[in-house]
Amino acid sequence: MLRPRDTADVTPDMRDAATPSDVTLSSSAPPPFTDPTMGVAVAPRARSAELPRNRLVTIGDSLTMGFQNYAVFRTEMSYPAMIAHELGAEFRHPVYDSPGDGLPLNLEALVRDLEERFGARIDIWEAPRAIARARKWLATNEGYWERGPGSRFTPPAAINHNLGVSGWSFDTALRKTARSVEARLGRPRDGLFDDLLPEDAQERMELRVLASAGGMDRTVFQAAEALGAQVGGGHDPDVGIDTLVVMLGANSALQTVVRLRVNWLGGPRFDPKRPATVVAPRLFREDLRRAVAAVRRIAARRVIWATVPHVTIAPIARGVDERHSETSRYYDAYTYPWIAEHGLNRAWDPYLTHQEARAVDSAIDHYNDDIAQAVIDARRDGLDWRIVDIAGLLDRLAQRRYITQVKARPSWWTEYPLPSELAGLDPRPDSQFLSTDAAGARDAGGLFSLDGVHPTTIGYGILAQEVIDVMSGAGVEFPGPDGSPRPPPVEIDVGRVMAADTLLQRPPRSIDPSLRTIGWIHRNLPFVGGLLG
Repeated sequence: MLRPRDTADVTPDMRDAATPSDVTLSSSAPPPFTDPTMGVAVAPRARSAELPRNRLVTIGDSLTMGFQNYAVFRTEMSYPAMIAHELGAEFRHPVYDSPGDGLPLNLEALVRDLEERFGARIDIWEAPRAIARARKWLATNEGYWERGPGSRFTPPAAINHNLGVSGWSFDTALRKTARSVEARLGRPRDGLFDDLLPEDAQERMELRVLASAGGMDRTVFQAAEALGAQVGGGHDPDVGIDTLVVMLGANSALQTVVRLRVNWLGGPRFDPKRPATVVAPRLFREDLRRAVAAVRRIAARRVIWATVPHVTIAPIARGVDERHSETSRYYDAYTYPWIAEHGLNRAWDPYLTHQEARAVDSAIDHYNDDIAQAVIDARRDGLDWRIVDIAGLLDRLAQRRYITQVKARPSWWTEYPLPSELAGLDPRPDSQFLSTDAAGARDAGGLFSLDGVHPTTIGYGILAQEVIDVMSGAGVEFPGPDGSPRPPPVEIDVGRVMAADTLLQRPPRSIDPSLRTIGWIHRNLPFVGGLLG
């Protein structure tokens, strides 16, 4: 165990019987990793004055793709694309433009379409027409991806620099290739979904990444290896990648809050008839070990590994029914945010218990210790690997867990300092589900998009800044307007990011604090609600 666990106040009633034995519970979150080098010095390597051909390459999941509002669409504003913009570097990435603004379903676009026709509230007598309009909108989006231009795809000539795919874990990224994905395209699916959601949406997202890998049987790790082999030609003679960022692991636990169900792969009560929603630490460690071996084969000057955020902070699962105790960071239960704060019906509504939430977060602490240990081991071998602590970042932004609950804060906790442009907004953007007042002005949230899981554009800007800080500390030079290196601290263009955030600039009027419209979609469009949980 890399970091000490605060187990003194853990009582037997805090442990759920389904929790694997290799999960050590803690009464408070362990301290973040504040030193990207993990305290292990690495001798600087001799290198040419020329930069590697590929300045930035990223391997990851939906966070790396730039997913938000349950769609991947504006990939030019993903967090790695923001970093590449500051580097002034070429950054190849797939594109998912469509009439519905992305794949598989852009909730913001759907909400705005309904709002345009029915206003800020869908009254009960308008429900049949609203359902018909939503179905028409969904059918248009589905037609584009299944039969229209979105169904035809020409592989790019060069390997993408963004090698992130939504829904992927370490295991998936190590296995999937263009050939294996292509073999799944067009498989039969329940006819209920055929005219509403794009079939094979996952495979279509994957293929736009894997088809660039330079071979039908290459994984994203092997694609990055090929980019690392692109040396010479006036570039660094030793490596083809300047900075590689690996941000995977969240999908080993994320489905617990999306589905509000805990089914431990590797646990004593695993139900094979249901999807696994969280992975036991010992199984995660094995997948990570294979990923580390794959990354060691990639020629990169430096590798930055991201930790896994505590998924129970994401606003898709809102804590209800008071705190488990006055000093606990957990509420008694977690359910969807459109269910009234004190309206949880435990006989009917889905929810997680405080024991399950603690166990999931404790498993993630194990994941992150293993990621940190991999960085330590690599640095002891002379490799310039570093860590960016996304878990610590989200903990410091956790509004309902820590910011408003002083007694629940661990001793190490300090609130994350937002850039002045964001901190000066009223209200200050926070980690709650986005909501607006009667006039349509944002009154809560701003860091998470309408799927309650993925960041907004400004949220991705904060993530990009964290990675930039690690890169700058590692000696990566970011050019200024005249081409000369920018002095530290290197700061992202927050104004540019804010201008691109449509939820910030023009929040939907229908997303009121009760989240009535999101709840309406969940109840009346169950095929969409299933995506949200």
